[in-house]
Amino acid sequence: MSGESRAAVPKRALVVRGGWEGHAPVRCTEIFLPALTGAGFAVTVSEDLDVYRDRELLAGTDLIVQCWSIGTLTPEQSEGLVAAVHAGTGFAGWHGGLVGTFTDSTDYLRMVGGLFLHHPDEHISYGVRIEPEQADHPVVAGLSDFTVHTEQYWMLTDAHNTTLASTVIEPGRSGQGEAAVRMPVVWTREWGRGRVFFSAIGHSPSDLLTPTVRTLTTRGLLWAAR
Repeated sequence: MSGESRAAVPKRALVVRGGWEGHAPVRCTEIFLPALTGAGFAVTVSEDLDVYRDRELLAGTDLIVQCWSIGTLTPEQSEGLVAAVHAGTGFAGWHGGLVGTFTDSTDYLRMVGGLFLHHPDEHISYGVRIEPEQADHPVVAGLSDFTVHTEQYWMLTDAHNTTLASTVIEPGRSGQGEAAVRMPVVWTREWGRGRVFFSAIGHSPSDLLTPTVRTLTTRGLLWAAR
């Protein structure tokens, strides 16, 4: 490699941000840039979804962090992104930046493993349980159950996810009737050779700056990387 050992080449992270400004994509992603650079990543930031058409760039990227809510992918953009993750590029993010966007791309949604459906009109306080059988997973190891005050997401998910943390949506909330329902909050999954990390928490920077949320999100980004 031109006299340079492969070990000396930094890992590469691509931060893709934009879409609906209500989720503060710039401020939210800026929270995690120091952790990425501190972990040895060379970070590129893109505010243009056409970056997903750059096959050469994505092939050399170890981690994509996406924060892009209420967006649309062209077929070429979707194909490029999904192919890169399937080939080994990690994919990670939070809240609507992953599951509240690109809803017309079924390949994208299958890769991510979830789709946002609903949340109560007001922010509420709710508990998040670390799944006992996943307590040793590197994303949540050593973390205790915690409470947040923010949007409580109701989502469609699939059985391919490994749920690391969950919440209970109580009867009467979200109009679901008489029975409480347990809902995933944090999950991981594998897509081909790539890893995917998602956390439902992250409506605003203040959510992500909560110490436990910041810790598990940072760990999730690093876990997903190739």
